Amino acid sequence: MPAIAAAKIPPEERLVNLVVALIATDQGLTKDTILTSVAGYREQSEAGASKDALEKMFERDKESLRGLGVPIETIGDWADPDDLREARYRVPSAEYELPEDIEFTPAELALLTLAGGVWSESSLSDDARSGLRKIRALGDLVDEPIIGFSPRLSLRDPAFPALQQAIESSRVVTFPYLKPGEAAPRTRRVQPLALVEYEGRWHVFGIDLDVRDDRTFLLARIVGPVALTRASFDPALREGAGDRALAGLDEVAARNSALLEVNPGTEASLRLARRAQPAEQGIRVPYVDVHIFADELASYGPEVRVVEPADLRDRVIDRLAATRDLHGGT
Repeated sequence: MPAIAAAKIPPEERLVNLVVALIATDQGLTKDTILTSVAGYREQSEAGASKDALEKMFERDKESLRGLGVPIETIGDWADPDDLREARYRVPSAEYELPEDIEFTPAELALLTLAGGVWSESSLSDDARSGLRKIRALGDLVDEPIIGFSPRLSLRDPAFPALQQAIESSRVVTFPYLKPGEAAPRTRRVQPLALVEYEGRWHVFGIDLDVRDDRTFLLARIVGPVALTRASFDPALREGAGDRALAGLDEVAARNSALLEVNPGTEASLRLARRAQPAEQGIRVPYVDVHIFADELASYGPEVRVVEPADLRDRVIDRLAATRDLHGGT
């Protein structure tokens, strides 16, 4: 009876026990040692579970932990690395330890933890995930919560994860890109160098191999899967790419600005004021893309009126009219 009861250790507790055991060893643990000594497996073994069943359970647990971002390292025979019969497993302690010369105050830890919680897991780079693990491994050192809740940023652009992976691995990508006014998308072949957020929208900056020049692409206009090719490029090209991308977008915005009248105290006033300059008749707001900016202004409805340029005003009116007609308005 005691053995049967002990065998009912919850799976999540078994996973925690496995992580603790793998962190605590420098040399690594063999599979047999894990199955006979780590709580959760040991009880199953004592209850009569077959070795094959236990090994399958261990393999599933390994994949579950890796899916959660726990880096389980496999150490094979140095003479024959492909022979995993006596392989040892561990979690490198460096993945959970910050350098000794780095310290954080409770307030700094709270802000870093909050920032890590805001971003969805798919949007974090490998380095960012590793850093967040190390911060969380310090434990709860915050005196008191600095905020009752935090937002969560999810990436609606499906292209983001693949582009991020391509940048980290310095791989050329291809993707279908649809520009306004074109009837069909064109396939672009790009060395992606940086992902940047500008005016609340994500862009990928890189070298368009077909024109052999720098280009910035709006992720919202990538209308199909991003394919990673086997071709690679020099990682040194990524240095300073983000700053160059933002500088280029700033230059475009400086050449395009809209004079707007905005109702005070509205959502439009709050959002547009962050990037606006006061003007005699209202505010002047720079923008990069007339189509995207027209979409944004139309979303505010009667809260904002476009004084100039006329092209932008006409596009906003067209969008509002289309919304009215869709809903049967007058």
